[in-house]
Amino acid sequence: MVHTRFHASWLNPVEVFFSVVQRKVLSPNDFTDLDEVEQRIVEFEKRYNATTTPFRWKFTRDDLHALLARITEHERQESMIEPPRAA
Repeated sequence: MVHTRFHASWLNPVEVFFSVVQRKVLSPNDFTDLDEVEQRIVEFEKRYNATTTPFRWKFTRDDLHALLARITEHERQESMIEPPRAA
């Protein structure tokens, strides 16, 4: 079983990056072939990596371990609850 956060905040930086690529690199769609698309993306990647700063994660490894422990305990307690019997 995979547990993901409902608001998926870890996806926000990825979505922002692809939005920037769409607006700055892929639009307008005036490419003559796939090699030109690749070249423009590679050039953007070099420029982007030269000017950006790393994202500082606030969710630590210890936070992850604590979250997984809470989930495991919750699942353990739920599995011990007996379903109501039909009358």
